This record gives sequence, C-alpha cells and structure tokens, in this order.
Amino acid sequence: MIDIPVVRWGKPYESLEKSDVSHFETGEPIARVSQANGGLLARDMRKADRARQLLKEFSIEDLIHRAALAADQFENETLPLGNGTQSADEFVMHQSASTGLPEAMCRANMKKNSFVLRNMTEILDCLTRGLPLDLLSRGYGMESRGVVVSYQAQTSVLGAVLPSNSPGVHTLWLPVIPLQFGLVLKPGSSEPWTAYRVAAAFEKVGIPPEAIGLYPGGHDVGSSLLSSCRRSMIFGSEKTVNQYSGDPQVQVHGPGFSKIFLGEDCVDRWEEFIDPMVESVYINGGRSCINCSGIYAPRHTREIAQAIAEKLGPIEPLPTADPEAGLAAFTTPGVGAAVWNMVEQDLQSEGVTDCTAEYGPRLVDCERYSYLRPVVAHAESPDCEIASKEFMFPFVTVVKCPQADMIKKAGPTLVGSAITEDQQWIDQLTDATNIDRLNIGPIATNRLNWLQPHEGNLIDFLFRSRAYQVTDESMLQW
Repeated sequence: MIDIPVVRWGKPYESLEKSDVSHFETGEPIARVSQANGGLLARDMRKADRARQLLKEFSIEDLIHRAALAADQFENETLPLGNGTQSADEFVMHQSASTGLPEAMCRANMKKNSFVLRNMTEILDCLTRGLPLDLLSRGYGMESRGVVVSYQAQTSVLGAVLPSNSPGVHTLWLPVIPLQFGLVLKPGSSEPWTAYRVAAAFEKVGIPPEAIGLYPGGHDVGSSLLSSCRRSMIFGSEKTVNQYSGDPQVQVHGPGFSKIFLGEDCVDRWEEFIDPMVESVYINGGRSCINCSGIYAPRHTREIAQAIAEKLGPIEPLPTADPEAGLAAFTTPGVGAAVWNMVEQDLQSEGVTDCTAEYGPRLVDCERYSYLRPVVAHAESPDCEIASKEFMFPFVTVVKCPQADMIKKAGPTLVGSAITEDQQWIDQLTDATNIDRLNIGPIATNRLNWLQPHEGNLIDFLFRSRAYQVTDESMLQW
C-alpha cells in the first residue's frame, strides 16, 4: 500500500492522523494519506510569498516549455508517489478504483489535463487576449498604442479545494504555475491522484517543488485554505456556490445546469439533433458541470424525450475496466439510494413523466456502492420543480417552453447550446447574463474549446489592471 504524505512547500510530512483511500468495490485500501489540519496550513502560508519568488526566477516562456515537458511525464511516465512510484496505467487504475469512474473516463480526463499542459502557449495567449507575457511577469509594459499599462498580481499563490467526482476540472488550475504563482491544493478525499501526479511531473522537469503545497485533510483544511489564500477556487454543491458567491477572493465552481435550447425555426427538425443531445447528457457519466440537465423546446418535447430515453434508458453499469463502461459508481454506501429518492419524488410530481421507467429500475444498489442508470424526464412546463434540478449521473429533463420564455425560465446556465438560425433570438441569447458559455448551433454542451475561458477568466482573477504613469519612460526597463 502507498503511503502519501502531506507536502509542505515541497517537503514531505507524515502526520499521525491518516486516512485510507479504498477500492470502492472491495473496500481494500489502495493508499494511506497523511491528514493535515487547518492550523498547519495556516502556519505554512507564512512562507507563501517564496513560492512566487522562486517561480519568477524562470521566465513565463521557460515555465510554459517545462509545462509541455510535464505533460509527457504526467501522461506516460512512472513518477514518484509517497513511499513508492506510480505508472500511468496504475494512475488510471487507482483513480478508477477510488472514485468509481470507469477507466476509460479516467484516461480521457488524463488526456484533457495533459492537453492543457502541452498547449499552454495558446491557452495563455487567449486568456490574456494577446498581452506580452513578460508584461505580466514585470507587472508593467507598453501597449501597441504606446500607453504604459500595468497588471498587478493579487496573490503569491492560488489555493484550490479540489473535488473527487470529476478529474477533468483540474484543467482550471494547471496554468497557474506557468503564470509564476504557487499552488496550495487540498486534494479530494477519494481522488488525491491527480494533484500529486501533476506536482511530481512538475518537479521532474525542473520546476521548484517548493512552489507547491499539498494538504489533504478534513473540512477545516478547506476553510483554512480559503481564508489564508488571497485568491482561491473551490468546487462544490449549490450550497457551496451560495456560500462564496459574494466573495471576490474565491472563484466558485458548482453545478452547471447546462442546457440545450431548440428554437422555433429548428425544432421541427429535432431528429437531426438527437446525437448531440444524447452526448451532452451521457458523456463522462453525467458527472460534469458541462453535462446537459435541461432541454427546452416549444413543441415535440414528448417525442424528443422518448427518443433520448430509447438511447439512454437501456444502459446498464459495466465493470470499470470495460472500455464500453459509461456509468460511474456512487462509492459511499447509501448515497445512490438517497439521490434516487430525491429523483423519484420529482418524477411523481404533476406534469412530469419518467420516460425511462419502461427500461427497468434506475437504482442498482450493491453492498458497498451503487449506480444510477440514466433518467430522462418530460416536464409540461419550466415551472415544474424537476426542470431546475441537476444530479451526478446522466439525468435530463426535456421541458416544454415557448421560445420567448426560455432565457428567463432557464435560470443560471453554465453552457447553453442554442439550436437556431434566428438572428434576433441569437442576439437576445448573446445578451443573456444568466448564460455563461454560449454555443450557437447543434454543439454538444461538453464540447469545450480549451482556448476559451471557463467560468471566469483566470487572468482577471489573479491580476488587477491599474493605471501606471512615469515622468520619463527611460526610467522603465523594457
């Protein structure tokens, strides 16, 4: 069994308190992880400024180059982990065994993360809107129009409270090291693998290990991280979003409530768009904030729901090693049953039809874990409570709604794919502040362009644009 330490600015620390990461099917421990506490993290944050100082000894271009080298290490090589090592295949098996995600999904998410590391030049060029990178490093520089500008770093490190359910979200913090900021990470309790493997890959290519801290532990560690770091991100439930939504120092990533909208001009051709609708609901086991949880159309909604149910309803859980496995397990006993109880109550509401009921029971309950098979519901109105729900498995509600009401009734929407050619409605969708990422056309909600910002621009979060004037420009070192 692997012993995984706390990492205090590059230095392993074995604590007295430890927690096992176990195989979700057998309960057999895979790793034993040292547990930090909030006080330890708060004390270590006194040294946080050194992380940025060390990284600023490298140019951003050099760090980008090293990130690309780290991508190959992360995706392909055997790397140190605690008191042992971990190959790329072992990483996939360990991640699958502890999270319940099929191995094929783990490998796909691994490739997402390595893609971001490998394409950091293009990603930062898009995030910075083409700013010279040395301007960010110095804090000031000259724009093409001959004006001195300044981008002031708002922190020395980025803190992140990481989830266990979807390893693909790690793409959001990977650009931080190339931008010369340190990282303080609280790994997910059942998914420590990605954070430790990225740190090992960075160290392997010569990035100072002192720039990264890894603090697995309980809720007090997360609270300490968020209060100690001047900039941090957290992944969580709608309750988490509500708790931190007003805090400018915290970037919150919660449920996406992503949706597909079929316009009046295209809805009569709905059969043409079934494949992207099914993909949006089913991909990655329905675990991502970019999975579609609502499909809005002015008519044909029952037919649409039935057509999606025909494709998703028969799907059964498969062993995690099966390349065709598409459902992820709920690894905590009782959680799957509790979620199904909530779904079942909503399905019994007036105006709601369970279109997958004819394909057999949805809950597959085992001794240590459970699965929920896909659910496709039909709602006669967007006012049905189920229309505003999102769950951690392939779940979607097809909602009958006039086009004129869709934007208002949709509520917060991380990804909105609008299938329409109506320019007036496209303009209204473009102006809709409740839709974050907007796709025009039959684009699956999960088809992200990694060269675009996701739930806020990281540059705007880490830097502040400010006025910067000098009496003599020769005083500036360009």
